[in-house]
Parts: sequence; structure tokens; C-alpha cells
Amino acid sequence: MFRWKIIGILSTALIVITIPLSIVKHHYRAGQVQGGAAADFIGSEKCRTCHQPEYELWKGSNHFHAMDVASEASVRGDFNDATFERFGIVSRFYRKDGKFFVHTQGPDGIMGDFEITHTFGWNPLQQYLIPFPGGRMQCLPIAWDVKGRRWYHLYPDHPIDPKDWQYWTNAAMNWNGMCATCHSTNLKKNYNVQTNTYQTTWSDINVGCEACHGPGSRHVKWAELPDMARPKVENYDLAVRTSELKSRELVELCAPCHSRRAILGDYTHTEKNLLDTMLPSLLTRELYFPDGQILDEVYAYTSFTQSKMYARDVRCSDCHNVHSIKPVKEGNSLCLQCHRASDYDTSQHHFHKKKGEKGDPIKSADGKVLVEVGTGAECVQCHMPGRFYMGVHYRLDHSIRIPRPDLGVKLGVPDACTRCHIDKTRRWSDEAITKWYGPGRRAHYGEIIQAGRNRQPGAAEGLIRLAGDPLYPVIVRATALELLDAYPGEDSTAALERALMDGEALIRRTAVSHLQTIDPKRRVQLLAPLLYDPVKAVRTDAASRLAGQPSRLLADDQRRMFEKTLKEYIASMEYSGDFAFGRYNLGNLYIDLGEPQKAIDSFRAAIRIDDLSYPAKVNLAMLYTQLGRNAEAETLLREVVNAYPELYDVQYSLGLLLAEEKNYAEAEVHLELAARGLPDGSRVHYNLGLLYDYLGKTRQAETALRRAVELEPDNMDYLQALALQYIKQGNFADAGKIADQMIVKHPSDSRGLEIKGFVKRNSGNDK
Repeated sequence: MFRWKIIGILSTALIVITIPLSIVKHHYRAGQVQGGAAADFIGSEKCRTCHQPEYELWKGSNHFHAMDVASEASVRGDFNDATFERFGIVSRFYRKDGKFFVHTQGPDGIMGDFEITHTFGWNPLQQYLIPFPGGRMQCLPIAWDVKGRRWYHLYPDHPIDPKDWQYWTNAAMNWNGMCATCHSTNLKKNYNVQTNTYQTTWSDINVGCEACHGPGSRHVKWAELPDMARPKVENYDLAVRTSELKSRELVELCAPCHSRRAILGDYTHTEKNLLDTMLPSLLTRELYFPDGQILDEVYAYTSFTQSKMYARDVRCSDCHNVHSIKPVKEGNSLCLQCHRASDYDTSQHHFHKKKGEKGDPIKSADGKVLVEVGTGAECVQCHMPGRFYMGVHYRLDHSIRIPRPDLGVKLGVPDACTRCHIDKTRRWSDEAITKWYGPGRRAHYGEIIQAGRNRQPGAAEGLIRLAGDPLYPVIVRATALELLDAYPGEDSTAALERALMDGEALIRRTAVSHLQTIDPKRRVQLLAPLLYDPVKAVRTDAASRLAGQPSRLLADDQRRMFEKTLKEYIASMEYSGDFAFGRYNLGNLYIDLGEPQKAIDSFRAAIRIDDLSYPAKVNLAMLYTQLGRNAEAETLLREVVNAYPELYDVQYSLGLLLAEEKNYAEAEVHLELAARGLPDGSRVHYNLGLLYDYLGKTRQAETALRRAVELEPDNMDYLQALALQYIKQGNFADAGKIADQMIVKHPSDSRGLEIKGFVKRNSGNDK
């Protein structure tokens, strides 16, 4: 949901946007009330009488144990005066009057005693919740390792400052906003953005039947009628009858919880499109390797949508029992439901020994067995290599990809082979795969994503091609669109404009958020039709982009839709007002609406939530400079570059501000850093050249200005500055050449002729 305010280049092409019929059609799951009163949530126990087998499977599942009141039956950790020490802090877990307590560091790092009221999770770890004022519940960072039967810390590498966002009494470990939606049924967060408090409620404390099937009161009322008296109703009066769902619909039923995403509001089971509920994270550098393999904790949905399985209508329930959540078959039998054993479950395919066959295990240097014989013959080892999250939770990568050691060599991404063969190299893996399957590997979108992430020259062409190719996964195409931010220009703008008409909501929404057009009239032409988009994430983001001056150009009916949809957008951002990004987006909106104090308050709230939220600090600093509050702006920009020195755009902004404040020595330092970090930033080199010139550093000024002209040879300001620099050096020959360029490229601009005349008069050269 992050939205940067970026000035872009206006495309000259005129596109009239219409909403494709395929978008308007409801492709998502059923959820409409069939007449009469709306259904209510009644609890999983009501389902037991008729659905006993499903109930029993569910009762032993992680969904059943997702959350519970702390009791002797639900608590798995050792509370018998057990202690845990980390960085010199000793925490003690104990019982008192039948309740569970921990003595540990609390707010501001002060030791205290805290009652644990709820358990969170069941296997392979269990966390514990502690209530705080304002309706908050916080997740203790010390968790119980079920298999290892030990206490351990979720962040073991370094102590966390009590002011840090990740400290356990702060927002990152807040149950209400970070965790609750996916661990209870019918969760209503009820966050009050004005008072910064919660009144969170649920119907079932755990993930019950209605978490997937929706409110069940109408279904139960129907089922309690005598057989012959039951009317024929759609879905048996269930909000969601999973057996009737298409493959994509069923996967998207699981997605709101099994994905890394931003939430747009409370989940009601009536949403017709996934992006009415949530906005999935794209394949960003922080979350995924460039080829789409999992890096940070992203759960399964976005990974699975990259897979060939998803493209061929494989659904979650083909592999997982939907009630127990366990695999429907064990080992390779799971994959052999579809893949022929004679082709794939053979040594000619996987080149490894099976369990029970003779062979030597893989051992470490000290003789410890690392990999048993037979492991390499398991499908998941090569096609779903996993990673550990939360310390002890091993999760498989659901992109189910063909191993590509060559990409490990090219891009540095994980290699499935060297996970086991730790004494080997990626190049060894690549050679082994080539030996087995022959040379030649298809180009992979990871190479294009990597080039875009690194802002490599010429990467825009590949990103544009990737974004527009419907044969690639939607999440990959949307990521390519987002990466075009680094490549402003007519081609990128045209690609984004085409994407506004795509049949996929995620593509349209990404295009809306990243379309770099600054002309209000053009923005209205492109985005006003999307105010009528049937998908919430698309139309609300379009409204936010039309706020301010563009909205004044809307027709009357468009303005009414804009005002309605902008309220939706504000409600979504206030719903997420307990996160920095919600307040940050509100700050941007209030700038557009001409309400600077509301913008300041929103940015400050974002910074209070997460002091390392540099986007909020940068945009607040820019607002301060507009208001003439340069000292406050300077403080914020210094905080950002001290914490993130690699943010060269911010180094550049700080350098300009310091130059304006006549602190030229420091300005030079920051502009030089920006120029080194943004070698293709023409304006960075231009401003650095002007500063060098002011400081009398002639040669450095010439070098910087020449670089600016190389990058943007038609820019009149750059050409003029370079010509004047040559004149100052007495280099009239080169100054004359630049003047000639100016005259040819911009014949109506008098500056070229004026410089040419000056050169003639002062060089003794009348040519």
C-alpha cells in the first residue's frame, strides 16, 4: 500500500479506458444473501451434529489450536519457574493462582511481571499473548519450541531497542493488527484512529468452520428443517460452499490468511474479488529472491501463483485436507496423484537413491550425518526447498519450481542442490544438471527482475515485455510494472497505460499506483474511468491519485463517484492506521487535498508507529521545506541518511537543502554521495556541477556537467551550464560546439544564439 509521490513524464498517446466485460463479471466465490435476513456467525459447535467427520479432523488441526484462552489444556510451554536468558536478561515463566505469568523486560525495557491470557499457535511453536491498555494484546517474543521442548527468542541475533518498531510491546508484535485476523473467526479489529485504541472482537477464538464457509445461521436454520420441508436454495444457504468453487476461487479463499498482504478492511465473505479484501505484496527485494523464491516470511499464496500447478488449475485441496490441513498423501505419493511414477519417481529423473537402497549419507567434516540416503529422491527436496521462519518453523516454497542452478550462478539465488550438498558449489550443481538434462536453459523472468531491481541501463525493455505478456504469472507482471518506476519515459508510461485496461485487478491497481503522469487533465482522462472499477483496491487508489487539482476537472457524475470512492480509500487507510503505511498514505492524500496540518499529523503518527519509516520522514521533510520549516526538514533528512546511507535520493535532497541553507561544505558531501549512488541521475550531476562551479572547483564542475549532458543531451539547462563552464575556462572552441548543439536542438530558444555570439566576440573567431 505504499505510494511514493513521483514526478513522471507525460505520454502523448491518448487512450480511452473502458472496463473490460471480463472484469465486471463476478468471478469470485458466492456470498450473496438469498433473500431475508443476513446470515450471522454461530460458532463451529453448531456444525458438529451434521458434519462429525469433518469436525473431528478439524479439532486436531493447527486451525483449531490457532488461538485459545491460556489454560492447563492449551499451554504447552514450561511455566514451572523455568528461566530463559538472552543478552544478560533473565526471563522467568511461572504460575500463580492458576494463571500464567512471565517476569521479563516490558515497556521502556523495564523488568516487570506480565500475565499471559492467551495461547497463540500449537505446532511447531507456541506464542503467548499479554494484554495492555487500549485494548492491545502483544505477542511475547520468547516462544516455546514444541519439538525441542525449550524456550527460545524469535529475534536471537541482537537486542532490540525498546523504541524500535519490532520491540515486543510495540506495533510489530501487536496481535490486534499483525496477527488476529488469521487466527480467529469473524475477527473485527475495531481500531479507532482518533484514540489509537482497539475494541477487537471475534465469534470463534480459533479458525473455525465459518472462517472459510462464512456465517452459518441461515444454513443451520435450513438444515434443522425436516428433509421434505427444506426449500431448494443455492449453496444450501451457505455463504461459501467450497465444493462448488473453481480452482482459482478456492485458492483465493485461502489467500487472505496465507499471504503477505495489506488488508483493506474487515473480511465479510461477500467480497467478489480478492482485491476487495486485501492487496498482496509483490515480488519485492525484501520479500523474494529475484527469481521469485521465498526470502522473508511470505506464506504460500503468492509463491503458489507463480507455479505451473496453479496455472493448470491445481488447488490447495488437491494436496491438503481442508479440515485437518495435513497432506492428503505422504511422500512422493502426493505428487504422483498427477505425475506418472514411471517417468518421475525413478533414478533416471531424480538421480538419487531411494530410501532403503544402499548408499552413503552426506556427512559434515566432523562425521555428523547431514542428509540421510533417500532424501534426494523426495520430490519436495528439489521442487519445494524451504526455509526456517520464526526460528523453528520450516516452510516449503510453494512455487514448485524446476531447479535452476544456473540462476544460482547468475543471480545468487538459492540452489536446491547445495542445500544438501553443502561441500559443493553452485557451479558444480549447474554442471550436474547440464550433464543429466543437456545444455540450454530457458530465459527466466528472474533475470529481468534482477536487472530492474539493480536499475541496470536498458532493463526497461525487458520489464515492459514481461509486464505485458499474459503467459507470465500475474504477480510477476505486476512486479515488472512496479519496477518501471526507475525507468520514466514514453515507453514505460505507455506500458502502464495499457495495463490500466488489463483483465487482472492486480495489474490495473499496480498501474494506477505507478503511472507517472503530472498533467491533471491527462490524469483525469486515464484514471476517472477507473473510479467505476468493480474492484475496491483499483477504484480507491484511482480516487487517491485524482485528489486535489485533478478532481476539479471531473464531470459532475465523476465527481460524485470520486467523493464516494475517496471516502472508501480514507476508510481503508484509517483501518490500517495502526500501521505506518496507513498514516503515510493519509499524509500524502492530505497534501493533495491542501490540508498541510492533517498531512503533518499523519506523517508524525507514522513515525511514532515506526521511527525507521523513512518514506514518512522524507515526505514530511519535503512538506516542511514547502512551508519554509527548513530546520525541521534538515533534521528528518539527516535521520534518514544516517539510518539508510544507501538511499541516494535522500542524500540528494539533503544536499540541495544544505546548499539552500548555504552549508556548502556538507552539501558537497551529500551531493557527491548521491552522484556516485545514482550514476544515471542527470539532475544530480547537474546540481553537483553547479555547486562545484560556485565553490570554484572548475575541473570537477566540468566533469559533472558533461555527465549530465551525456545522460540528457537535449536538456537546454544542462547544455547552457556546460557551455558557460567552458567559457569560464577560456575554452571557447568547446563552448562554441555546445552552442551549436543548442541552436540545432532548440532553434526557438535564444540562449544558444546568445552564447554563440559571445563566443564569436571574445574568441576572435568569426565563424
